[in-house]
Amino acid sequence: MLRSVEITAAVTKAATDAGFDLVGVAPVDDAAELEHFPRWIAEGHAGEMKYLEARDEQGRLKRASVAHAAPWAHSVVVCAINYNTAQPYSTQVTDQDSGWISRYAWGQQDYHDSVMRRLRQVEAALKNAAGSDDLITRCYVDTGPIVERVVAKYAGIGWIGKNTCIINQKLGSWLFLGVILTSLDLDHGVGLPAPDRCGSCTRCIDACPTDALIAPYQLDSNKCISYLTIEKRGALPEDEELRSGMGRHVFGCDICQDVCPWNRKAPATNAAEFQPREELVNPALDWLAEMSAEEFSRAFRGSPVRRAKGAGMRRNAVIAMGNSGGRKFLPLLDKLTADEDRVVAESAGWAIGRLTEIMDPERKSLTQGSQGNTG
Repeated sequence: MLRSVEITAAVTKAATDAGFDLVGVAPVDDAAELEHFPRWIAEGHAGEMKYLEARDEQGRLKRASVAHAAPWAHSVVVCAINYNTAQPYSTQVTDQDSGWISRYAWGQQDYHDSVMRRLRQVEAALKNAAGSDDLITRCYVDTGPIVERVVAKYAGIGWIGKNTCIINQKLGSWLFLGVILTSLDLDHGVGLPAPDRCGSCTRCIDACPTDALIAPYQLDSNKCISYLTIEKRGALPEDEELRSGMGRHVFGCDICQDVCPWNRKAPATNAAEFQPREELVNPALDWLAEMSAEEFSRAFRGSPVRRAKGAGMRRNAVIAMGNSGGRKFLPLLDKLTADEDRVVAESAGWAIGRLTEIMDPERKSLTQGSQGNTG
């Protein structure tokens, strides 16, 4: 059987051969960052994402400690791959007729599948190098009861930025993470974790249009555009600032990464499966808003966009039309106020009011003034 350092070297080589850009090993220790997780959950910052509240047999939150989720694990192999593409950032796109789909969802296939395929290669190499029938492993790509960015930090992949994303000094933050929990005690390296290089910068916090970054390194999912457009089901909160702050985002949000200085020179990926499908980059809002369930399934086959579901995408597109400033959308929005989907119909009514306000900003102030003088 190979020694720990030799097994780690074999894993590192396998990760590189599989196409990963970064790889490291983290110990299964209680990270300081996870001490705040129970309070974050208790304060309701997870929104309706109940899966984040998964608990072990003792009633402890699994994500509050790797040991809670996998008491048999001794090490975590963390692999990262760049998904950035040579396309403009959301902060550089001003086309009012189009919506924004998050950069990570542009690819030729769902990143869960492509990253997992590569991760399985690394897992196979790990088992081969260990040469033990008693070895236990588990592979996860955004699906396990662990906080990937925390173990990524302690594996040396990068530091956790003030926008809560993992940031690498050379690659930036456009990274997919895959993790392998193992019962082996692997060599964890030295000099880890990487130092925090955010410094005094607060550009991500300042740029968030919905104030979801309530403090450095702290996110309130209830205000996050990614949460609202992907995870939130049914009607969006009747919060004028929240809805208007969503802009033209229809699936996810990249703003806090787009403005990050560490992404200014982030290299583009060479991975074929992450190259953008043309129809997913700045899609037409009217197309999305009138999309049938069948068309949604066909257009987003193999894409993580399917997580939003057809009804959610239509709702998001309608809200985005309201924020677009495009007068051309008024006839369609008027039609959609009678849509059989009540959420879409309600959103269309809001969007008409929002569009009217954008086109005639004095109308709202005059209305508010007259209301203030009555009674």
